[in-house]
Amino acid sequence: MSTASVAEIFESMDYGPAPESDGPARQWLARHDAKFGLFIDGKWQEPDTGRHFESNNPADGSVLAQLAQAGEASVDAAVKAARSAQPGWAGLGGHGRARYLYALARLVQRHSRLLATVESIDNGKPIRETRDIDIPLVARHFYHHAGWAQLMDTELAGMAPVGVVGQVIPWNFPLLMLAWKVAPALAAGNTIVIKPAEFTSLSALLFAELVSQAGLPPGVLNIITGDGSTGALIVGHDDVDKVAFTGSTEVGRIIRKATAGQAKHLTLELGGKSPFIVFNDADLDSAVEGVVDAIWFNQGQVCCAGSRLLLQEDIADEVIAKLRVRMEGLRVGNPLDKCIDIGAIVAPVQLERIETLVKQGVEEGATLFQPSWACPIEGCFYPPTLLTGVQPAATLAQEEVFGPVLVAMTFRTPDEAVEIANNTRYGLAASVWSESINLALDVAPRLAAGVVWINSTNVFDAACGFGGYRESGFGREGGIEGLHAYLEPAFVEGLPRYDEPAPTKDKVDPLPGEALPGIDRTAKLYVGGKQARPDGGYSRTVVGPTGTVVGEVGEGNRKDIRNAVEAARKAAGWGLVAAHTKAQILYYVAENLEARADEFARRLVAMTGQSRAQADREV
Repeated sequence: MSTASVAEIFESMDYGPAPESDGPARQWLARHDAKFGLFIDGKWQEPDTGRHFESNNPADGSVLAQLAQAGEASVDAAVKAARSAQPGWAGLGGHGRARYLYALARLVQRHSRLLATVESIDNGKPIRETRDIDIPLVARHFYHHAGWAQLMDTELAGMAPVGVVGQVIPWNFPLLMLAWKVAPALAAGNTIVIKPAEFTSLSALLFAELVSQAGLPPGVLNIITGDGSTGALIVGHDDVDKVAFTGSTEVGRIIRKATAGQAKHLTLELGGKSPFIVFNDADLDSAVEGVVDAIWFNQGQVCCAGSRLLLQEDIADEVIAKLRVRMEGLRVGNPLDKCIDIGAIVAPVQLERIETLVKQGVEEGATLFQPSWACPIEGCFYPPTLLTGVQPAATLAQEEVFGPVLVAMTFRTPDEAVEIANNTRYGLAASVWSESINLALDVAPRLAAGVVWINSTNVFDAACGFGGYRESGFGREGGIEGLHAYLEPAFVEGLPRYDEPAPTKDKVDPLPGEALPGIDRTAKLYVGGKQARPDGGYSRTVVGPTGTVVGEVGEGNRKDIRNAVEAARKAAGWGLVAAHTKAQILYYVAENLEARADEFARRLVAMTGQSRAQADREV
């Protein structure tokens, strides 16, 4: 019996669309009349310029919202608000700041589905990536840095916040890059003025609403929108103590020149041209899947994308053949479709850059391969692309494309692989694939890269520092290394002696007129004997008879109901449990209800409006 090829199997599969509803995201935009101001000093303000610009959906070109263009006066107002709030925020103490960061993490989790959907329609990346990677990592960064805030007095004794931080973030991971920068800066006691990319500002503006819900003191976090000129105003402002930028190497050079000679802290996370090195003893099928994740994740719009595939000569043809088959199975389309692998390019200008560089690569002698299927005509889409026969000095091997474009080269020996890998002005990341740990550990330290993955790629965590060398920037984000970037040594007399315990703070002093945020107790679903987050990722507000918000509960969907029914069916053995055992369990439940009688009575009063006496009788 003949066996069908992988290509034939892919061709025989019928992938029906599985779209995520953008209804809640559209409702959120409608509540703002699809027009946003600037979030300064804890409230929305109109821009000083009086101008707005469009934010478009890259999948179809439609206008999503009008965003404010901040000018010099608006930037100055945001910096002044941050400066005014900074002493109180730093004086709140690590525990107090941790409470706020924890509240933000819970709010991100509570609104995860809405955040993921807004991110997808604004950026063009697949909903699977925003839902399963970006938003969980956002929450993880706030949780992680809440822990560091709690430990500031003991683990980072003698360090103080730098003050007011100006942050400019890119469009490829809009909310995740915000979390990378905001979480450590707040944990360290700094206040912030942050500008998201003009192409993708919506998730940052939605996050501003979560900031208000968390009760963050006014001025601690200011979010302003605008084009590059707004970012330049933040970088050049005299009262900004530190600048943190993620973006292109070209803009990074401009910022470094602008801040030269000034007493400003600076961290830059810039471009990359990362090598993906496959040795002949590697698991080739796993390596191919690694390539897919390295270069076609987020449409290749990743600073550390493995855009240079380095193959040992004797396996090059086999890997290229496997990769071409795999490319035929990739799906490009509507970012809200859960069945697609590659979404839309962020904007027409970026699509044009990709097309221009690929054309130049072919003119320089590279061989182009793209899947046989066609991309959607409407919107900014580009197919996964492989170019072989590329020389190390070629344009496509040296310039960052920032798109779903992979170039392949060959090498003979490990030394040659290292030489080719380091033959670029960048030094952000690298990936080494080999079954020999000795070979991998010989090659990895010789690679000029801030991060080296072995038999994996694109592995991130809030506890691990990330950053590059050379023209990929300097400084680290994540982990204690990233936290150090937002701290500076305090006065020498404030440092503890070596034979004295680190200072501790017994009491948290709230800001004047402010109360610390309470612990978020959004009720989860109770399925199968344990708490479970709703599958849809949405929550529902519970309102009392007077219109007062009582709290929020998870909003279940059909999958949650199915899970509950299956759990109940699996528990059919309850009917066989002895009567005495059942009675003991019910008695235990009653004891717990009695212990929390006051809480239940108060909740009944809040939800129903009945008197406390009636509630007490019911309990």
